[in-house]
Amino acid sequence: MIALRRANQRHYDPRRKQEIWLTFDRRNRADPFADGFGNLESLSEKRLPPGTSALRHPHHNAETVTYVREGALAYEDSTGRSGVLLAGEFQCLTSGRGIRRSETNASRTSGLQVFQVELSSSGAELESGEEQKRFSTAERRGELCVIASPDARRGSLPIHQDALMYSALLNAGQHVIHEISQGRSVWLHLVQGEATFANVVLTTGDGVGVRAESAMSLTAREETEILLFDLGEQSPRSGKKKVRDS
Repeated sequence: MIALRRANQRHYDPRRKQEIWLTFDRRNRADPFADGFGNLESLSEKRLPPGTSALRHPHHNAETVTYVREGALAYEDSTGRSGVLLAGEFQCLTSGRGIRRSETNASRTSGLQVFQVELSSSGAELESGEEQKRFSTAERRGELCVIASPDARRGSLPIHQDALMYSALLNAGQHVIHEISQGRSVWLHLVQGEATFANVVLTTGDGVGVRAESAMSLTAREETEILLFDLGEQSPRSGKKKVRDS
């Protein structure tokens, strides 16, 4: 099963001076993707002008991975923790107690582009915490670099959910294959560029979900950046809606 979500099918949400694109929109209950794909609950792209602030309300007992692609993100939460994430850095935030968090474009002159994903809870009560790390261009060039994993493999950020997050930067003509184990699914998001997957051309902002396949194969048609999520079975939650196969 392959489920395609084009960039223009994302929910566009301009808030004051911010621009936000939501691949999965919880408010649109008619959308089979309203609750995400597998245990990937949320995937958003945000652009904030210089000095713009935003208040986030992470879900209780959830994990959020933030990736700053351009600019610098300053943050402060209700526990008193604060810091700055720079371009190329990733952070995993565990909101075990429903932490309130404010985020600001740390620059007064440059824009900010940030991607944030939320993974659904496994059901266990989680301790709040955060960890961040820079993954260099060299580490991500030409291959899938693991960013987050339950066992912190290859120096990745540790997470509690049954998911693996990868990032890759591909030159034109480069090809990547990701094997999919039985019972797992994959969501691919094209951050920038153009690539071919299963005879479908994907462009910036497009996403595709894959279930019941043995592998995902992608070829870049130009300089391309991707995020890939290898997902375990979704934890049962009340009111959760299944994405229809296609």
